Amino acid sequence: MAGKGAARAVVLLSGGLDSATCLAAARRDGCACHCVSFDYGQRHRCELTAARRVARALGAASHRTIRVDLRAIGGSALTDDAIAVPKDRTARAMGAGVPVTYVPARNLIFLSLAAGLAEVVGARRLYIGVNAVDYSGYPDCREPFVRAFERAANLGTRAGTEGGERLRVVAPLVRLGKAEIVRLGAGLGVDFGLTVSCYDPDRSGRACGHCDACVLRRRGFEAAGVPDPTRYRRGGGR
Repeated sequence: MAGKGAARAVVLLSGGLDSATCLAAARRDGCACHCVSFDYGQRHRCELTAARRVARALGAASHRTIRVDLRAIGGSALTDDAIAVPKDRTARAMGAGVPVTYVPARNLIFLSLAAGLAEVVGARRLYIGVNAVDYSGYPDCREPFVRAFERAANLGTRAGTEGGERLRVVAPLVRLGKAEIVRLGAGLGVDFGLTVSCYDPDRSGRACGHCDACVLRRRGFEAAGVPDPTRYRRGGGR
């Protein structure tokens, strides 16, 4: 865990299962973690409350929320209410192409803002909880994108060009499946009951149980043999 003089890191924290595990991994690596969440007009804004809970529980050095209006762009079921969130899709369907829950350039924007924050707080690591195994349809969750962004950040920031120490983008979950992420998080003491993954929760934050995120989360807990603490609305759990 982080102590006096620990390396500083900026951690992207959505409030979901993956980002909570990512934060726990950064803490395990000895980092003092400055967490950043994004209020981007997502229909599942309750994840921001979850992010605050997770940051406190896992001892973040700081936590801030940045507002970015991605509804002005639209093009995603998460930022455009006219586009329905897909439900009860098969694993084959989830792996076929980029789904409508993809938010155009979301991680590109988020990592860029996180890189700016890293310059301000003196962090040399950015942690992001992408995992391409379960979300192969999202181009900004793949390892080539992460490595390309790292190169760009080091070419386009003062810290990267004159600071003498390169910025590293750390994606500890990128090659893990959901069950492996659940086991890792459980082993690092993550309270998954604090997290929200659902793309279409009700106003109290209860999960629908049928969107891609809910299906993958539930299967991950089942495969990992870890009790699922998710609060489902009536008819959502199985």
